[in-house]
Amino acid sequence: MENFFKQAWAGLRILLVLTVVCGVLYPMAVWGVSRIPGLHANAEATDTTLVAVAREGDQYFVPRPSAATLPASGGSNKGELNEDYDKVIAERRTEIARREGVAEDQVPQDAVTASASGLDPHISPEYAAIQVPRVARASGLSEEKVRELVSASTGGTFTTTVNVTALNRAIDAAS
Repeated sequence: MENFFKQAWAGLRILLVLTVVCGVLYPMAVWGVSRIPGLHANAEATDTTLVAVAREGDQYFVPRPSAATLPASGGSNKGELNEDYDKVIAERRTEIARREGVAEDQVPQDAVTASASGLDPHISPEYAAIQVPRVARASGLSEEKVRELVSASTGGTFTTTVNVTALNRAIDAAS
């Protein structure tokens, strides 16, 4: 029995030490490093870059479809050989082509497929381009101005994408 109490006391001490180190000291150190001048501006996340925010109305750009059910995120786990998935993709393609006034073969793949997380705020420049005429009509901005706003919201490291959340905020500011 004495051996049990020794082991329990040792386990409790380890638990307390690791709780302080991992739960208090380490987060404080990371937070402190984020406050170093020059790093602070890059350390704070905003909803402008993290999550797609779909807005109601034709004056806004539409993000990728989402398979997520908030607060969780994730894909649908359905593959291209799944008949239900094929049906959903075909329905989305038809709906987007109708909404944007283009042929179904002009609807880019990212317009009909969800991202892995289901929360990606970025779309392809091709998907943004087919939305420009609708957004310009509904927002009262010229197509040229809307294309400028798309260009300003376009960037990327490995692939070129358009941040829909930032773009829709720019549409609001310009309208």
